[in-house]
Amino acid sequence: MKTRIIAFYLPQFHTIPENDEWWGKGFTDWNNVRKAKPIFDGHIQPRIPWENNYYDLSKPETIKWQAQLAKDYQIYGFCFYHYWFNGKLLLEKPAELLLANKDIDTHFCFSWANEPWARTWDGKAHHVIMPQEYGDKSDWERHFKYLLPFFHDKRYIKEDNCPMFLIYKSGSIKRAAEMMACWNEWAKESGFNGIHFVETLRNNEVEKRELPFKAKVEFEPMRTLSLQPFLVLNYKRLRRKIVYCLNKIFHSEIPLNVPFQFAHVTKRSLNLKSPMGTYGGVFIGWDNTPRRGLSSTIILPPSKEDFKNYMEEKMKITREVYHTNYVFVNAWNEWAEGTMLEPDKYMKYAYLEAIKELNTDDKI
Repeated sequence: MKTRIIAFYLPQFHTIPENDEWWGKGFTDWNNVRKAKPIFDGHIQPRIPWENNYYDLSKPETIKWQAQLAKDYQIYGFCFYHYWFNGKLLLEKPAELLLANKDIDTHFCFSWANEPWARTWDGKAHHVIMPQEYGDKSDWERHFKYLLPFFHDKRYIKEDNCPMFLIYKSGSIKRAAEMMACWNEWAKESGFNGIHFVETLRNNEVEKRELPFKAKVEFEPMRTLSLQPFLVLNYKRLRRKIVYCLNKIFHSEIPLNVPFQFAHVTKRSLNLKSPMGTYGGVFIGWDNTPRRGLSSTIILPPSKEDFKNYMEEKMKITREVYHTNYVFVNAWNEWAEGTMLEPDKYMKYAYLEAIKELNTDDKI
């Protein structure tokens, strides 16, 4: 059973009126990426796209290029982050361009990033600029009807004639069971067998309700970092507070967190087994310095071989332990969080090459 690799896809790289209002005219995530500075010796910042390709996702040719690149390197498809705030859409243009351009050859699905938007990029995390509300049945139906043309697209990923739809934070949806039941019914009325709902395993919060999820997906590295021992987490919180105070007093610039070694995190990631029926998850380093500065969390970028070994082992676990054939990579293009398959000046095409080598190997 060949593993299908799906990469999470951030649609942030084009201008929208809301970002113009909140962050300044012309803002995209590239603004954060470009202005990043190293915060310790040997720190690789800013991360620069290969051939300075600071692309614009409002152009269909950009998405066509991405889709072809992904296909060339054995990436099965993209999982677009979907931002829906009770009828208000944000960053929807790339997915809508994909829907409109049937010649773009890639599979895709959605992950509903159902969190409120807050000013985390400038240190005001409690200042909500776009609240997340869920409404009632009429609002759920409006959401479903928006998604229906995507679901009907032959490129949309389906399991047993059920469109795959990830929910990032099901615990925030109080009437989730009722909403999901409605969606399943409307999907059947639309010619499907229901919705292939997928629960996101992103931290130690467990969904205790009996919800009609068909599968789970590991969201790394958040899943692994959140499951550290209690004493370790408390020690790190205390250290951050102390370093923050020292920086304030002495006007120093000491990073609040000690960088993780990739091998240390991936070892724990591989040891933390999920239930059978889960889709595996991997990541490619992590570095949100462009957004968080001195308070960033950093997992040092792996070599090609380190990433390949991690990917290979997670693919094996997914097949032999979870008995599924999807592995989700975080991410295709999370440039401001330092985890991307797209080529950059530092690693070039190394991570894409690793996946291609694994997915064309006889034992996969």
